[in-house]
Amino acid sequence: MEHLRSKGPRLGVASPRSRFRHIGAVAVALVLLGSSGGVVTVAATALSSSGHVVVLRMATGLQAVRVGRTLSGSQPSPYCNFGNVSSPFILLCYTPQDLKVAYNFPTTLDGAGQTVVIVDAFGYPTVQADLNTFDAQFGLPNTRVQIVCQGGVCPVFNASDPDQVGWSQEISEDVQTVHALAPGAHIVLYVATTDDDLTMERAVLSAVQMFPHSIISQSWGDPELDLLQGTCFLDTDTPTGICSPAYVRNVIATGETAYLLAAAEGTTVFASAGDWGADNAGLCYAFPSPCGFTSANPIYPSSSPWVTAVGGTMGDPYYNGSAPASCGAANVCSLGLVQFRNTPSCQLNNLTPTGTASCDPVGYGGEQVWNEPQYDLAGGGAPSLLFPTPSYQLGLGVPSRTTPDVSADAAASGGGLNYWSAIPSEAGWLDSVGTSFGSPIWSSIAALADQYAAQHHRGTVGFLNPLLYRIGEDPFLYRLAFHDITVGNNTIAGSSVGFSAGPGWDDATGWGTPNVANLVPLLAMGA
Repeated sequence: MEHLRSKGPRLGVASPRSRFRHIGAVAVALVLLGSSGGVVTVAATALSSSGHVVVLRMATGLQAVRVGRTLSGSQPSPYCNFGNVSSPFILLCYTPQDLKVAYNFPTTLDGAGQTVVIVDAFGYPTVQADLNTFDAQFGLPNTRVQIVCQGGVCPVFNASDPDQVGWSQEISEDVQTVHALAPGAHIVLYVATTDDDLTMERAVLSAVQMFPHSIISQSWGDPELDLLQGTCFLDTDTPTGICSPAYVRNVIATGETAYLLAAAEGTTVFASAGDWGADNAGLCYAFPSPCGFTSANPIYPSSSPWVTAVGGTMGDPYYNGSAPASCGAANVCSLGLVQFRNTPSCQLNNLTPTGTASCDPVGYGGEQVWNEPQYDLAGGGAPSLLFPTPSYQLGLGVPSRTTPDVSADAAASGGGLNYWSAIPSEAGWLDSVGTSFGSPIWSSIAALADQYAAQHHRGTVGFLNPLLYRIGEDPFLYRLAFHDITVGNNTIAGSSVGFSAGPGWDDATGWGTPNVANLVPLLAMGA
């Protein structure tokens, strides 16, 4: 499995695949239950015995670049300067308030009384201190993260292990994003002892059993082809992994047990759809041959029919480089996802603001499919090789379970902010990148929906997909609840496999991104 950071699209539509896929000379059938109740038989090549997830931040390298040790205020300039005045290199970075305004989070809900469980690996010692720093910066109420360690023993953080460092950065992003957008929700960090696929799925199963009626956030996964061809990635970041057919069967059986149980008991589960394009070829660029991914395949567990898969978007217009936005004398200026008030104090015409800039977000700008070829990143999304078409996707004409279901901001230039200090000498503010950012965003939305439901004496919203698709298939409700993404594709640089955005659902962004204040009552009241 890997912590997700995605790549770009491949144009066109993947062809239907037979229900039995034989890969390699040595194949063992996997029998999986699809959401339609049918049985899917696929095959896996025998190679070895334990695969690992790869930390996405390591794969991109972007998370190692700090925005800075300090920020100028609670609403700083959206220009994150990684260079200097004479040679600026600019990314856009959005604050929690920017995201709340752009996606229209309601001010009357905060997730109070709800539990969001974040499943990650290894943990790190400054997670609570980092959240406290984040809260102080943005004026958020303090909260205490409940840490639950798999088997009751918390791993000892090894700062010299790049894999664990990457996971620690992922944890800081996940925890801080949930608290920023649902500050009243109780956050549980469930720490897996290691990051191999089976250990992670067992951790999810344990979390589902321990915290019924909660929301589960997963910012990691493994390409289905990676599992099927037996090349699970190792935490040494080499694709010489060891995934025997028996191991792969156990991974998926454990995962599907967890996700079916979650759906049955009213627990909502999200998973990131991937950061390496429709075929995950971008992962091969980060971790070279023998990946060999040349056909569309999604990330598991986002491809599970019982999980809500979260794809990625970036701003439209998209800003990245050495020129500020062309705002002119307009009162409001769009910097991609977020519209800002064009005031002298915001200094939108200056990539390196003088003094303390203060920027006021006023609304939603625009989005397109996440695809940043300069970083070898693009959103995941493709038809599954493992699962048949679930009942809620039958109207789409897709050949099998197809991801993503929904999307959220994922851009390197146009991401969020999180604070990290696991290695004190490298402490500072980081740019939140990838579909791993989208899973906690959507988990926060589910917490607000569960709070709204509780206020109206209803149960938790639970398994979201059937309801999301009912909303999406109703033209009036769809316009009310979603931003339809119609521009771009998820074909990653150097590949030819991917999908284009278009009106309504598409396999680049699903139904699109949320208008939260309108979506939450529909989810809570069953549309």
